[in-house]
Amino acid sequence: MSVDFVKERQFEMKLMEIYEQHSWLKEQIGMIEFIKLFPVSYKNGKLERLDKPQGFDLDRDIYLEVLVAFRSTLL
Repeated sequence: MSVDFVKERQFEMKLMEIYEQHSWLKEQIGMIEFIKLFPVSYKNGKLERLDKPQGFDLDRDIYLEVLVAFRSTLL
């Protein structure tokens, strides 16, 4: 699998939507920092699994929304 910048951008846009839906996130973290919590990475040309971010206490429901966005746009 090669790097697909269009799909990565779609994932970022989904992350922006998730960020906007949860007002308490704005009090805790900026949008750019929120997006940086979920870097898209590849190993040997294959997409790596998205892990829960370290160092930021993210709500389980929001993390599940991020995983759904990840699967729907990148896989």
